[in-house]
Formats: sequence, C-alpha cells, structure tokens
Amino acid sequence: MAATTIPGQHVDIRLWARPESVEDQAMAQLRNIAALPWTFKHVAVMPDVHYGKGATVGSVIAMRDAVSPAAVGVDIGCGMTAVRTSLTADDLPASLAPLRSAIEAAVPVGFGLHRDAAFDDRDFADWDAFWARFDDLTDKTRLDRGRAVNQMGTLGGGNHFTEVCLDTTGQVWVMLHSGSRGVGNLLAQHHIEVARGLAHNAELPDPDLAVFLAGTPQMAAYRHDLYWAQDYARRNRAVMLRLVSDVLRAHFPTVVFDEPISVHHNYVAEEVHFGEEVLVTRKGAIRAGRGDLGIIPGSMGTGSYIVRGLGNPDSFESASHGAGRRMSRNKARKRFTADDLAAQTAGVECRKDSGVVDEIPAAYKDIDEVIRDQSDLVEVVAKLKQVVCVKG
Repeated sequence: MAATTIPGQHVDIRLWARPESVEDQAMAQLRNIAALPWTFKHVAVMPDVHYGKGATVGSVIAMRDAVSPAAVGVDIGCGMTAVRTSLTADDLPASLAPLRSAIEAAVPVGFGLHRDAAFDDRDFADWDAFWARFDDLTDKTRLDRGRAVNQMGTLGGGNHFTEVCLDTTGQVWVMLHSGSRGVGNLLAQHHIEVARGLAHNAELPDPDLAVFLAGTPQMAAYRHDLYWAQDYARRNRAVMLRLVSDVLRAHFPTVVFDEPISVHHNYVAEEVHFGEEVLVTRKGAIRAGRGDLGIIPGSMGTGSYIVRGLGNPDSFESASHGAGRRMSRNKARKRFTADDLAAQTAGVECRKDSGVVDEIPAAYKDIDEVIRDQSDLVEVVAKLKQVVCVKG
C-alpha cells in the first residue's frame, strides 16, 4: 500500500502501517524521533510497528553524523537465517517429536550454554582474529569472554526460535532467529547509558533517544563495539544453522542444502540515500534493496515469508522484520492459557506450555496483512509454514 505521511517537528513520518493500528505510545515515540535535529529526510515506519524501549520497533531512522544506540536496541545484530533443503514433506516421519528433541539437544535455548566451544573452521576460518577483537571491546568490567564463547551457537529465549518449515511446494526449509546474545546486550546497555549522560542530549524529549555524534570518542567506541556485536550475531546464526543441519544429516543422510539467506533486523549500516551518506538504523526492519533476499517471520503457528526487495527509496530500501506484536507479553500471559496456545499451534511440533504463552500467535499481527501492506517494498518468493518450532 502507499505510505501515509504524518507531519513531524523536524522531519515527517512515513507509515506503511495502517495509522489506526499504531498504538499511542508508539506514535509518541515516532514523533520524538522525527523531532531530533539529526534525523534525515523522514522516519520510515514498517507495517509491523509497535512500541519499544527508546525507539519504536519497526522503524528505519537515517541520521547525518549521529546515531542513537537505543534505536538499535539491546539485541544488536538480531536477525534471521533460512535455508532450503533437498527434503520434501514426504521425507519427514509421521512423528516430528524426535527431530525436535534432537534440535533442542544440539542448540541450547533460553539461558543455556554449550559446555565447550561449538564453532569450528566449518563455520568461519578466522575465529582467532574475531576473538582477538574481544579484548578491545569497551566495557571490559562486565564482559565474560568464556561466556561469550560458550553462547556462540545458542538460541536464547523470547521470540527467538528455530523452525523446520514447508513451503507451498512441499520443500523443507530450516529457519532460525537470534542475535548477539548476552555480550551484545551488555555492550548496548553500556553505550545507551553513556549516551544519556552526554551534554548535547540533555534537552531531548526522551532520554532513551540520546545520540552519539560523529568525530567524538564516544561515537568511535560505540561503532567499534557495535560492528563486532553485529558480526557476533551473524556468526551465532551461522553456527546454529550448521548444528541444526548436522541434526538433519543424521536423520536424512542424503540431504543437500542451498545457499543460506541471512539478514540482520536490529543494526546500523553506512549507506547512501537521496544522494547523501547517512547512518541508517533499522530496529525491527530488514534491508530490502532491489534484489535483496529477506526473511519476514510470523508467529509460531502462522508461517513466514521469504521475500525479495524492490529497492523503494522512500523506505530507505527497507521492509518489516516480522509480523510485529499487537499485545504485550504481560497482556498475552493474562489473556491466554496453555490450552489456547495448543489450539493455535495445532499441527506444529512445539512447546505448548504456559512458559511460552506470551508467544501465542494471537499476540502478533496478521503476517499476511503485514506482507500485503508492504507490496511496494518487497515481492514474495516463498511462503513457509512451520512443522517444528523450538523456543527457549
């Protein structure tokens, strides 16, 4: 659908969401972002938009010579990876419970860690160089290298997941969602706090929107740590995908995997838009340049989409990162029961207990509607429906 333009104090807000679907708190955040003097051109708002800490989830913010760490969020580099396999629905057994159990055994969930490092040269050849950069990270007092090593290749909790899916032709896919784990969270919290204390941020309408300015040591430190955490997140997903692929090889020895698709949806990138070099923050949004392949997941019972970007300049060549929540976790826990979850995830081999009720499909927006609302941003390549879903 065509974007709706809402006038802002410094720049306008361009909504690919239906205006009536944006809660008041989220709209207030968007107005605060649009009032910042560093915000460039307009704020692009994706159809999965919802309220978030500091900056709105589902927002794309371009800035000249500035960046807001809260507009990235605390899960730096969080994103998706998916791969199509040679398997078809006919290859899968009647019961998928053993496959789910094997995936859970291979990839720790929640606060779980690997007992030893799970990565090796099959994943990347430059691990020594990557870990050497850990010693240059800013907030050394709280960072635990051993924990970061053992969290590499782990899922986490919340809305993170690993899935086995079928597309509409019956082809089997593997898809997973995770980020930079505990180390990324600690780095983000540190830099958000540093930014809040800088004098130029004293009069902001929301202190969580504090920014770092180009040419300052604080900006240099943040970008150094940010890019390392984004790399950690990318590697984390790659290691997990290999671990899950190993599980599939054990069950289906002749399986073959296509080239994976991997995208961040909480990150910063240096890009050129409208003829100017800017720092683009996507918080709950993927890059959707012309021809870019992307992943837009729904909830744990509704399916997901593989998409191809159309390169729409007005969205800063971006698209949504998922269905987006329409209900807070607390509200979902109060409103729904484990029986509701079981009903809404019928046919999916997954947890159906009270511990994941906050992830119930009804707590999320309609993924099909979200895709329709960004038809000028992406085109659909494949629609997937999960048959196995692993959550922390």
